[in-house]
Amino acid sequence: MSGRYVIIEAFLRWAETAKAEGRARAANALGRAYLQSAMPAEEREAAEMAMIYILDDPSPRVRLSLAEAVARAPNAPRNIILSLAEDQPEIAGQVILFSPVFTDGDLVDLALRGSDVTRVLIASRGQVPRPVSAALAEIGGESEILCLLENDAASLSHASLKRVAERLGDNAEIRGLLLARDALPSDVRHLLMRHVCDALAGLSLIQATIGAGRLQHVIREASETATVSIAGSVQHHDIPELAEHLRQSGWLTPAFLMHALCSGKVDFFAGAITNLSGCDERRVRSILSTGRVYAVRALYESAGLPRDISIVFVEATLIWREASRTTGGSMLDNVSTRLMRKFHVAERSSGAAIQLLDMVEKLANAERRQTARSFAALAAA
Repeated sequence: MSGRYVIIEAFLRWAETAKAEGRARAANALGRAYLQSAMPAEEREAAEMAMIYILDDPSPRVRLSLAEAVARAPNAPRNIILSLAEDQPEIAGQVILFSPVFTDGDLVDLALRGSDVTRVLIASRGQVPRPVSAALAEIGGESEILCLLENDAASLSHASLKRVAERLGDNAEIRGLLLARDALPSDVRHLLMRHVCDALAGLSLIQATIGAGRLQHVIREASETATVSIAGSVQHHDIPELAEHLRQSGWLTPAFLMHALCSGKVDFFAGAITNLSGCDERRVRSILSTGRVYAVRALYESAGLPRDISIVFVEATLIWREASRTTGGSMLDNVSTRLMRKFHVAERSSGAAIQLLDMVEKLANAERRQTARSFAALAAA
């Protein structure tokens, strides 16, 4: 009989009668010896067989001792690590938290098949690669996602952040952790804003104070103003993604587009028109900046705006060009005042155009009130 089998048989005979405390010490020593000693190949194979036998030890203390010995070692036997990861949480936690043996696929598989405790352990690892974070973002509950977002070593893609916002953005703690992240994508920020609005709309005190009908109107206006603000602060390279997100969410309405244009958020406005029209971005920006009236109107109509609405947008574009060359005053106030003067005084606008212009006037009035509040606050300081 080879020396390998002699070693295994001797260990098995001893383990049958040894107490759990002794078996635990032996398991730990065996694991450390396997990792640290220069064993001949035959002895190393025998030691691995003995560790496999320990995996079935009835005492959790013994299996935990083995896990503690091999958890952090890059040369730990892969089959031992994977088996320990399926053990009870205290034992599995040792290897799931610390073992460098796991591949991304191993961790994704553990997340999919494991419990919420397993996923919390994975989310708390010293390094959580993007594929693993993506799996957790898709299936993790609130506890797992909180651990993931609190872990500075977790790498989350734009898609994962957006998925978390979609699934769990109604959780205030998760919203706070997302908003605290540097350079949070604008479409994710918009999703979180919508969750906040939904939360406010659900408060019985606010419903009783404002009334359900009026509340929906107020929240819609506040949401649109906040969305325009987000659009105005987005980095140029992120505009296409935000525009597509807003289009899919039903936000690129004529009223919203007019709000963005009149507010001077022309960089985003051009990106939105590019998205809706399918035209080349450079061509869109050139037409908006210097194009003749018919070219501007054709561009807007290619974006889906009807003729009576496109005429208002053309005029707003011409006014914006002039207003952008001057200093002082509010862009929204300047554009809206001149639009109202041109179309309302002439009284030749359609019903849809009148509704659009009324919206612009209300926005301008709201901005004037905010300016007055700011002036009063400065004067009182």
